[in-house]
Amino acid sequence: MSAKAIDYHKRLSDFMTEYVFPAEADYDKYRHEAGPVDHTVPPIIEELKAKAKAAGLWNLFLPAESGLTNLDYAPLAELTGWSLEIAPEALNCAAPDTGNMETLHLFATEEQRTRWLEPLLNGEIRSAFSMTEPAVASSDARNIETSIVRDGSDYVINGRKWWTSGAADPRCKILIVMGRTNPEAASHQQQSMVLVPIDTPGVNVVRSTTVFGYQDQPGHCEIVYDN
Repeated sequence: MSAKAIDYHKRLSDFMTEYVFPAEADYDKYRHEAGPVDHTVPPIIEELKAKAKAAGLWNLFLPAESGLTNLDYAPLAELTGWSLEIAPEALNCAAPDTGNMETLHLFATEEQRTRWLEPLLNGEIRSAFSMTEPAVASSDARNIETSIVRDGSDYVINGRKWWTSGAADPRCKILIVMGRTNPEAASHQQQSMVLVPIDTPGVNVVRSTTVFGYQDQPGHCEIVYDN
Protein backbone atom coordinates (compact mmCIF):
# COMPACT_ATOMS: atom_id res chain seq x y z
CA MET A 1 0.00 0.00 0.00
CA SER A 2 1.16 3.52 -0.75
CA ALA A 3 1.57 6.06 2.03
CA LYS A 4 -1.61 7.75 0.82
CA ALA A 5 -3.53 4.48 0.94
CA ILE A 6 -2.24 3.73 4.44
CA ASP A 7 -3.52 7.13 5.59
CA TYR A 8 -6.91 6.50 3.99
CA HIS A 9 -7.05 3.05 5.58
CA LYS A 10 -6.51 4.46 9.07
CA ARG A 11 -9.06 7.24 8.57
CA LEU A 12 -11.63 4.87 7.10
CA SER A 13 -11.14 2.35 9.89
CA ASP A 14 -11.76 5.10 12.44
CA PHE A 15 -14.82 6.28 10.49
CA MET A 16 -16.26 2.78 10.45
CA THR A 17 -15.78 2.42 14.19
CA GLU A 18 -17.09 5.86 15.12
CA TYR A 19 -20.02 6.21 12.73
CA VAL A 20 -20.84 3.21 10.54
CA PHE A 21 -20.99 0.32 12.99
CA PRO A 22 -23.12 2.27 15.50
CA ALA A 23 -25.53 3.17 12.66
CA GLU A 24 -26.33 -0.45 11.86
CA ALA A 25 -29.00 -0.69 14.56
CA ASP A 26 -30.82 2.37 13.19
CA TYR A 27 -30.59 1.01 9.66
CA ASP A 28 -31.91 -2.42 10.64
CA LYS A 29 -34.74 -0.90 12.69
CA TYR A 30 -35.86 1.20 9.72
CA ARG A 31 -35.77 -1.76 7.35
CA HIS A 32 -37.67 -3.97 9.79
CA GLU A 33 -40.42 -1.41 10.35
CA ALA A 34 -40.70 -0.45 6.66
CA GLY A 35 -40.97 -4.04 5.47
CA PRO A 36 -39.13 -6.01 2.79
CA VAL A 37 -40.81 -4.46 -0.25
CA ASP A 38 -40.16 -0.87 0.85
CA HIS A 39 -37.14 0.54 -0.97
CA THR A 40 -37.12 3.98 0.62
CA VAL A 41 -33.82 5.08 2.09
CA PRO A 42 -33.18 5.14 5.85
CA PRO A 43 -32.32 8.72 6.90
CA ILE A 44 -29.15 7.47 8.58
CA ILE A 45 -27.66 6.85 5.11
CA GLU A 46 -27.79 10.53 4.14
CA GLU A 47 -26.38 11.49 7.53
CA LEU A 48 -23.42 9.16 7.02
CA LYS A 49 -22.87 10.44 3.48
CA ALA A 50 -22.57 13.98 4.80
CA LYS A 51 -20.06 12.83 7.42
CA ALA A 52 -18.01 10.87 4.87
CA LYS A 53 -17.88 13.86 2.53
CA ALA A 54 -16.72 16.11 5.35
CA ALA A 55 -14.05 13.56 6.29
CA GLY A 56 -12.73 13.35 2.72
CA LEU A 57 -13.78 9.70 2.43
CA TRP A 58 -15.78 10.11 -0.77
CA ASN A 59 -15.61 8.52 -4.24
CA LEU A 60 -12.55 6.54 -3.20
CA PHE A 61 -13.14 4.02 -6.01
CA LEU A 62 -12.41 6.52 -8.81
CA PRO A 63 -8.72 7.35 -9.32
CA ALA A 64 -9.56 10.71 -10.89
CA GLU A 65 -11.36 11.71 -7.69
CA SER A 66 -9.29 10.04 -4.97
CA GLY A 67 -5.85 9.75 -6.54
CA LEU A 68 -5.74 6.10 -5.48
CA THR A 69 -4.82 3.15 -7.66
CA ASN A 70 -7.00 0.05 -7.76
CA LEU A 71 -4.38 -1.67 -5.62
CA ASP A 72 -4.65 1.15 -3.09
CA TYR A 73 -8.43 0.98 -3.12
CA ALA A 74 -8.73 -2.79 -2.60
CA PRO A 75 -7.99 -2.78 1.17
CA LEU A 76 -10.43 0.12 1.60
CA ALA A 77 -13.15 -1.81 -0.21
CA GLU A 78 -12.40 -4.73 2.08
CA LEU A 79 -12.98 -2.49 5.09
CA THR A 80 -16.37 -1.37 3.80
CA GLY A 81 -17.31 -5.03 3.43
CA TRP A 82 -17.58 -5.22 7.21
CA SER A 83 -20.81 -3.22 6.88
CA LEU A 84 -21.93 -4.18 3.41
CA GLU A 85 -25.37 -2.55 3.38
CA ILE A 86 -24.23 0.79 4.79
CA ALA A 87 -20.56 1.59 4.31
CA PRO A 88 -20.21 1.45 0.50
CA GLU A 89 -23.12 3.81 -0.03
CA ALA A 90 -22.00 6.08 2.80
CA LEU A 91 -18.74 6.63 0.89
CA ASN A 92 -20.50 6.84 -2.52
CA CYS A 93 -18.71 3.64 -3.45
CA ALA A 94 -21.69 1.33 -3.92
CA ALA A 95 -22.53 -0.76 -6.96
CA PRO A 96 -23.97 -0.36 -9.51
CA ASP A 97 -23.14 3.34 -9.29
CA THR A 98 -19.39 2.74 -9.17
CA GLY A 99 -19.25 0.93 -12.50
CA ASN A 100 -21.75 3.32 -14.05
CA MET A 101 -19.74 6.35 -12.91
CA GLU A 102 -16.54 4.82 -14.28
CA THR A 103 -18.28 4.30 -17.63
CA LEU A 104 -19.59 7.86 -17.69
CA HIS A 105 -16.21 9.22 -16.62
CA LEU A 106 -14.59 7.53 -19.62
CA PHE A 107 -17.21 8.02 -22.32
CA ALA A 108 -19.85 10.61 -21.42
CA THR A 109 -20.32 13.81 -23.40
CA GLU A 110 -20.12 17.12 -21.57
CA GLU A 111 -23.91 17.29 -21.49
CA GLN A 112 -24.13 13.76 -20.06
CA ARG A 113 -21.48 14.56 -17.48
CA THR A 114 -23.41 17.58 -16.29
CA ARG A 115 -26.78 15.85 -16.27
CA TRP A 116 -25.78 12.45 -14.87
CA LEU A 117 -22.16 12.06 -13.79
CA GLU A 118 -21.89 15.11 -11.57
CA PRO A 119 -25.08 14.33 -9.59
CA LEU A 120 -23.86 10.74 -9.19
CA LEU A 121 -20.44 11.87 -7.98
CA ASN A 122 -22.17 14.21 -5.53
CA GLY A 123 -24.38 11.41 -4.22
CA GLU A 124 -27.54 13.28 -5.23
CA ILE A 125 -29.01 10.53 -7.44
CA ARG A 126 -28.48 6.83 -8.07
CA SER A 127 -28.35 4.68 -11.19
CA ALA A 128 -28.96 1.14 -12.41
CA PHE A 129 -27.37 -1.25 -14.91
CA SER A 130 -29.80 -3.11 -17.16
CA MET A 131 -28.22 -6.05 -18.98
CA THR A 132 -29.53 -9.44 -17.78
CA GLU A 133 -32.52 -10.95 -19.60
CA PRO A 134 -34.83 -13.78 -18.49
CA ALA A 135 -34.84 -15.59 -21.84
CA VAL A 136 -31.10 -16.01 -22.38
CA ALA A 137 -27.88 -16.81 -20.51
CA SER A 138 -26.90 -13.19 -20.07
CA SER A 139 -23.50 -13.77 -18.49
CA ASP A 140 -22.40 -13.99 -22.13
CA ALA A 141 -23.31 -10.57 -23.54
CA ARG A 142 -23.43 -12.01 -27.05
CA ASN A 143 -26.76 -13.61 -26.12
CA ILE A 144 -28.50 -10.31 -25.32
CA GLU A 145 -31.67 -9.96 -27.40
CA THR A 146 -33.01 -6.50 -26.48
CA SER A 147 -33.04 -4.40 -29.64
CA ILE A 148 -31.82 -0.81 -29.84
CA VAL A 149 -32.69 0.81 -33.18
CA ARG A 150 -31.71 4.33 -34.15
CA ASP A 151 -34.60 6.49 -35.34
CA GLY A 152 -33.35 9.95 -36.29
CA SER A 153 -31.92 11.49 -33.14
CA ASP A 154 -33.62 8.89 -30.93
CA TYR A 155 -33.13 5.23 -30.10
CA VAL A 156 -36.08 2.84 -29.93
CA ILE A 157 -35.58 0.06 -27.38
CA ASN A 158 -37.61 -3.13 -27.11
CA GLY A 159 -36.91 -5.98 -24.72
CA ARG A 160 -37.34 -7.42 -21.26
CA LYS A 161 -34.66 -7.26 -18.57
CA TRP A 162 -34.48 -8.48 -15.02
CA TRP A 163 -31.95 -8.25 -12.18
CA THR A 164 -31.57 -4.57 -13.06
CA SER A 165 -29.71 -3.72 -9.87
CA GLY A 166 -30.64 -0.45 -8.19
CA ALA A 167 -33.77 0.32 -10.21
CA ALA A 168 -36.14 0.12 -7.21
CA ASP A 169 -34.30 2.88 -5.36
CA PRO A 170 -36.50 6.01 -5.44
CA ARG A 171 -33.35 8.05 -6.09
CA CYS A 172 -32.55 6.09 -9.28
CA LYS A 173 -32.75 8.49 -12.22
CA ILE A 174 -30.68 6.91 -14.99
CA LEU A 175 -30.31 3.44 -16.49
CA ILE A 176 -27.41 2.13 -18.54
CA VAL A 177 -29.09 -0.34 -20.90
CA MET A 178 -27.27 -2.94 -22.97
CA GLY A 179 -28.85 -4.09 -26.21
CA ARG A 180 -28.20 -5.20 -29.74
CA THR A 181 -27.63 -2.32 -32.16
CA ASN A 182 -25.88 -4.12 -35.02
CA PRO A 183 -27.26 -7.67 -35.44
CA GLU A 184 -25.40 -8.17 -38.72
CA ALA A 185 -21.96 -7.68 -37.17
CA ALA A 186 -19.74 -10.33 -35.62
CA SER A 187 -21.33 -11.71 -32.45
CA HIS A 188 -18.99 -9.79 -30.16
CA GLN A 189 -19.55 -6.48 -31.98
CA GLN A 190 -23.35 -6.32 -32.01
CA GLN A 191 -23.92 -4.75 -28.60
CA SER A 192 -24.03 -1.17 -27.35
CA MET A 193 -24.98 0.58 -24.14
CA VAL A 194 -27.24 3.61 -24.03
CA LEU A 195 -28.35 6.00 -21.31
CA VAL A 196 -32.07 5.89 -20.56
CA PRO A 197 -33.70 8.17 -17.96
CA ILE A 198 -35.87 5.93 -15.80
CA ASP A 199 -38.91 8.17 -16.29
CA THR A 200 -38.80 7.78 -20.10
CA PRO A 201 -42.21 6.74 -21.53
CA GLY A 202 -42.11 3.04 -22.34
CA VAL A 203 -39.79 2.14 -19.44
CA ASN A 204 -42.01 -0.12 -17.35
CA VAL A 205 -40.62 -1.31 -14.01
CA VAL A 206 -42.60 -4.51 -13.48
CA ARG A 207 -41.35 -5.65 -10.08
CA SER A 208 -38.37 -6.01 -7.81
CA THR A 209 -37.26 -9.64 -7.98
CA THR A 210 -36.18 -11.56 -4.90
CA VAL A 211 -32.72 -12.99 -4.25
CA PHE A 212 -32.88 -16.46 -2.67
CA GLY A 213 -36.41 -15.60 -1.61
CA TYR A 214 -35.53 -12.24 -0.04
CA GLN A 215 -35.81 -8.64 -1.17
CA ASP A 216 -32.39 -7.06 -1.50
CA GLN A 217 -31.92 -3.30 -1.30
CA PRO A 218 -31.99 -1.25 -3.48
CA GLY A 219 -33.81 -3.80 -5.61
CA HIS A 220 -33.12 -5.93 -8.67
CA CYS A 221 -35.93 -5.11 -11.05
CA GLU A 222 -37.67 -6.67 -13.98
CA ILE A 223 -38.12 -3.95 -16.61
CA VAL A 224 -39.92 -4.01 -19.94
CA TYR A 225 -38.69 -1.56 -22.58
CA ASP A 226 -41.59 -0.88 -24.92
CA ASN A 227 -40.64 1.42 -27.79
